[in-house]
Amino acid sequence: MPRTLVTGAGGMIGRATVDHLLARGVPVTGLSNVPFAAPVGARVVIGDARDPAVVAGALDDVDAVIHLAAIPSPLADPPEVVFALNTQATFTVLDQAGRAGVRRVALASSYAICGLPFAPHRLSMPYLPVDPALPLQIHDAYALSKRVDEETAAMAHRRYGMTVVAMRLPFVGDTGRLTAAAERFRTEPEAGANDVWSYLDARDAGRAMVAALSPAEPGRHVVYVAAPETLAPYPTDDLLARFHPGTPRPSFPGRMAPIDLTLARDLLAFTATHIFEVRSA
Repeated sequence: MPRTLVTGAGGMIGRATVDHLLARGVPVTGLSNVPFAAPVGARVVIGDARDPAVVAGALDDVDAVIHLAAIPSPLADPPEVVFALNTQATFTVLDQAGRAGVRRVALASSYAICGLPFAPHRLSMPYLPVDPALPLQIHDAYALSKRVDEETAAMAHRRYGMTVVAMRLPFVGDTGRLTAAAERFRTEPEAGANDVWSYLDARDAGRAMVAALSPAEPGRHVVYVAAPETLAPYPTDDLLARFHPGTPRPSFPGRMAPIDLTLARDLLAFTATHIFEVRSA
């Protein structure tokens, strides 16, 4: 059976993605720049996703790619390193995949591409809910790298006829990470304003990346995914009135996440199933 290559397989989302593929009976090759405890049945390649020779070797017998390898924020590395590593890895993986005849790719983009999470000063949303047409306000190297990654996906689609889905992932966490964030948003709701308090369980992130390999329509797509409710214990409308005043928007009942998830549902048949139980305020 043809296998799927998962880059960044040793990371949190990478591990969840590999687990989900193996559970479905799909052979997996996991590419990682550091050794990791791979599940039984996964082939492991240790190497740099920026290296064409490493990537070409990892693509042996592969018919689909899930590209996750990246520096996940601009906070721990110099901006020139974040931008250069992320964009070079994405170009190398997609270009080598195209040359190898791979025609299905899911790419990890980010909600942070909107510009708010890592901006040096407070920004306002142009409108809500967040959707793929939202004007971007990029102020940092990480968001810029994701914008270039999405343009690389467009290039791969045009050059190789590849179907590529760029998934704009929100804050992703396991139970411990989500618990800590939820508690912070309970006591400091302003801490989640730039992310509109959105999140996704790592297991759902893995499912979403796999779903992105089989969109209902071929082509190049950009899709937001998130849990349907926020990680804050307060009504969404109250939070938005306080932290995004004046932003054009409809009403969001209860704790509804102010992100348009229609495309994830209609194009990918994906909805989050691991919903975090938020403690009341």
